[in-house]
Amino acid sequence: MSLAAPRYFEHVDRSREAVLRENLATLRDAIDQYHTDTNRWPGSLEALVEKRYLRSMPRDPVSDSDTSWILVAPPDGGEGVYDVRSGAEGTAANGQPYGEL
Repeated sequence: MSLAAPRYFEHVDRSREAVLRENLATLRDAIDQYHTDTNRWPGSLEALVEKRYLRSMPRDPVSDSDTSWILVAPPDGGEGVYDVRSGAEGTAANGQPYGEL
């Protein structure tokens, strides 16, 4: 058992990271689609759900919350949500902080 437990938890952590990457890709795709359709950035992530770009708000599997997302403003100083990052603390298996994935 002592040999299997560390491997099990490593696989659980890698699964969470895979889901996090997929959820980030889904959110970023919805943000881009919204911008393409409206020629402006969404005011919030909830706007993507309200306008049906997303069925529901994805959860951050590492922080286990759908409200811990960090919103990134457009680089040109405009308003709205340009990008999203994980609000989870810690680092991924590759050594990169979750907030930089």
